[in-house]
Amino acid sequence: MIHLKFNYEQVSNFLDKKQVLSYQQQINEHFNAIRNKTGPGNDFLGWVDLPETMNEAMLKQIEDVAEKLRAKSEIFVVVGIGGSYLGARAIIEALSHHFGMLTGAKGPVVLYAGQNISEDYMSDLLEVLDMKSYSLAVISKSGTTTEPALAFRILKNHLEQKYGQEDARQRIVAITDKERGALKQLADEKGYRTFVVPDDVGGRYSVLTPVGLLPIAVAGFDIRKLVAGARAMRSWVFKKTDIGENPVSAYAAVRNALYGKGFTTEIMVSYEPRLYYLTEWWKQLYGESEGKDHKGIFPAGVGFTTDLHSMGQYIQDGLRNLFETVLSIEKPGSRQLVPGEQADLDGLNYLAGKPIHEINHKAEIGTTLAHVDGGVPNLKVSLPEINETTLGELVFFYEMACAISGYILGVNPFDQPGVEAYKKNMFALLGKPGFEKETEAIKKRI
Repeated sequence: MIHLKFNYEQVSNFLDKKQVLSYQQQINEHFNAIRNKTGPGNDFLGWVDLPETMNEAMLKQIEDVAEKLRAKSEIFVVVGIGGSYLGARAIIEALSHHFGMLTGAKGPVVLYAGQNISEDYMSDLLEVLDMKSYSLAVISKSGTTTEPALAFRILKNHLEQKYGQEDARQRIVAITDKERGALKQLADEKGYRTFVVPDDVGGRYSVLTPVGLLPIAVAGFDIRKLVAGARAMRSWVFKKTDIGENPVSAYAAVRNALYGKGFTTEIMVSYEPRLYYLTEWWKQLYGESEGKDHKGIFPAGVGFTTDLHSMGQYIQDGLRNLFETVLSIEKPGSRQLVPGEQADLDGLNYLAGKPIHEINHKAEIGTTLAHVDGGVPNLKVSLPEINETTLGELVFFYEMACAISGYILGVNPFDQPGVEAYKKNMFALLGKPGFEKETEAIKKRI
């Protein structure tokens, strides 16, 4: 049994149910291709089996290393970019106290590096790390991706100057290729603890590998429950692929049916601020997986009700090429009631005694109806509450639906050839050896 639910009743004004069900045969074929690893990109389908293959020994090893890092660190830095940090950050932020660093909570605060090339960001980070004890995980299959490699070079030197070579070695974990690459070579030379990025798992699908699980464990959350949630979802969606019963099948079918009718932008909507980075992870997962061959649904994200006061006008009345998928949370983790006021100057006494979540939920329903009336189809993915188990379900749900949806679209959802274009130009502009021809070509354009 799973907790996640998918509802697409609010697309009935835009799609005939037959249009959705017409994808059933394709979906059956794509499920078989994924199960049997016969479809495009089948050499990167290791993520499909991770909920089953992430065994007791590996979980224990991750937990043991995490506990040692927690014991010696006020701050834990995750060095990575894209899927190497977004999955972990999505889960950590979703489970964390909104103001955790100010509460004096036990365990390290998790910070991030290597996800940008801002000199000011790095300077500010180093200023904090000068004052606090810290350790880090550097995550890169090759060890040569510019952003994390640059950040790690700086942080490694900082660690060694602050603690000395031997103590610094104990504070660094490398999550990288099993046997090759610059980071693997350095880890072997320095004697860093290492975990492996599986050869058959791409970065954006790596949340349930040590890439995601180690930082989540260091942050103090239960990775066993996370994996168990993903395992439950995997078992559920492989039992029966019927669109009427399988949330993965339904989501993939509906979004592609909408795409076929000209709805080319999907907005993920959440009403909980702690889900901001879940949206960011989802944007990478779908953008990098589907945006190929001049095709694909553009993934965007908003946080309501905040963005109703900024993006709400466009969503309600702008170009009608977008649809929304609301990530709805049924129960909050706390309870705060609205107090009554005798004078009632703000006119809010009609809300007195109501929990804030009820008001938020009514805002969600009201907004959905308004947007549907305004020509915006609305889908809903709902969870009873935010915890490790439900987030594990959600991660595997989105991963599997992305794979099926990409196959329906006719692309390989597991490669990313387009991300190399900017790198070639950047390397040429920086004078990297081997890019002399590109440098000359670019000089003529700028």
